[in-house]
Amino acid sequence: MQEVVRLPRSLARRLQEEAREQGMAPEEYLVELLAGDLDPPERAGEYLEAARELLEQARRELEEGDVGQAAEKLWSAAALAVKAYASWREGKRLTSHGELWDYTLVLRRELGKWVTRVWGVANSMHTCFNEGWCKEEHVQDALEDVGKLVKNIEEKMRRAG
Repeated sequence: MQEVVRLPRSLARRLQEEAREQGMAPEEYLVELLAGDLDPPERAGEYLEAARELLEQARRELEEGDVGQAAEKLWSAAALAVKAYASWREGKRLTSHGELWDYTLVLRRELGKWVTRVWGVANSMHTCFNEGWCKEEHVQDALEDVGKLVKNIEEKMRRAG
């Protein structure tokens, strides 16, 4: 369930600036701040729930024609899904883009080579948000790919308990 939280403009700007400095969308940054102290299985659950909600937000934003915001939500959904898996599987907390890239190789070994391609697509969405180069069709394709990644991670975690 999605809740709306209203912040004073100054705090909203600060949130956006700090998230940008970390290479995250504001939503991803908040999840990281709030879930960081949870035990690994709980943190994994929070990351995965946020990833699913970001996918839904991306769908809505794409329908409304906001290609850039949809693209950034897809990047964040993919990053949070990878973080969820690392937290669930090893209790590991990934804190940098480099660690995310490295951990996708674990996912590649366990879920399949397709993960490498989808991770590349997710990263292109981050570039799309920053540079504004992509079109609606690019983001629509990425929505399907990142959705597959989130779904597969969720299923693997559920099957294993």
